[in-house]
Amino acid sequence: MKVLVVIPARYASTRYPGKPLVALRGATGEARSLIRRSWEAAQAVEGIDRVVVATDDDRIREAAEGFGAEVVMTSESCGNGTERCAEALDRLGGGYDIVVNLQGDAPLTPAWFIEDLVAGLAADPVAEVATPVLRCDGRALNSLLDDRRAGRVGGTTAVFGRDRKALYFSKEVIPYTGHSYGDAEATPVFHHVGVYAYRPSALAAYPRWEAGPLEQLEGLEQLRFLERERPVLCVEVAARGRQFWELNNPEDVPRIEAMLAEMGVD
Repeated sequence: MKVLVVIPARYASTRYPGKPLVALRGATGEARSLIRRSWEAAQAVEGIDRVVVATDDDRIREAAEGFGAEVVMTSESCGNGTERCAEALDRLGGGYDIVVNLQGDAPLTPAWFIEDLVAGLAADPVAEVATPVLRCDGRALNSLLDDRRAGRVGGTTAVFGRDRKALYFSKEVIPYTGHSYGDAEATPVFHHVGVYAYRPSALAAYPRWEAGPLEQLEGLEQLRFLERERPVLCVEVAARGRQFWELNNPEDVPRIEAMLAEMGVD
C-alpha cells in the first residue's frame, strides 16, 4: 500500500493572511515557520512513502524548498485543501493507494494520529474518506467554548453514529452538554482533527461537485462529502497525554507556543 501525504498551504487565508509562514517558538525558543513544523510532523509518521507541500504561492514554495521539502505548485483556483490535494495527486501522476491531507496549520498533530487514520481507512473496504476525531477533556472543551464566546471561530467538532460514520461537523460546539467539566475530565464532545485520508477515486470526484449550502455556511470542506451522501469514517485517536490545537487565528500563536514549550518540543 503506497501512501502519499500532501500538505496544502495557501498564503491568502481569509482569517489569517500569510499563516503558513508565521514563526512559532518551541521549548528552546527557536522559531520555525508553521509550514516547516507541519512538514516535520509529517516526516515523523511511519509507513509514508512521500510527503509534498502543495501551494500556489512562490513565497511558500521558496520557504518550503529552503528547509528541504518537495513542492508541487497548484492553481490559485483551488477552493480548499481537498481540491488542492486532488490537483497535486493529478500533477504527480497518481500511483498511490491512500492520500493524506495534513493541513498546514496543524503542527501539533502527533504521528500516531495519521498512522491510526491510515490504518482505519485501510481496514474498511467500503470507506472512501476518513478523518480523526479526538475526545475533548474539560480543558480542550473550555478552550473551544471560550473561542465561541469571544466571537472567534476556533476548532471544529464532530458527531458520528455507532458505525463511526459522521453525522455532522460544525464550527459550533456540538453536541450541547449544559455541563461543566474539570480540566482532566472526559467529555462527550469530539474535536475534529483537520486531517483526511482519501482513496484516490473519492479525491478525484470531489472537485467535480459543487459546494453545497452546508459547506458554504460552515466553511468546512468535508461537508461536501456528506452533502453528496458519501460517508466519512471517523477514526477515534488517543491523545496519550499530548495536547492538540490548530492555528486558526492570530490569537492561537501564543497558545500553540505554550503547548510546544509544555511538551518540550524544540
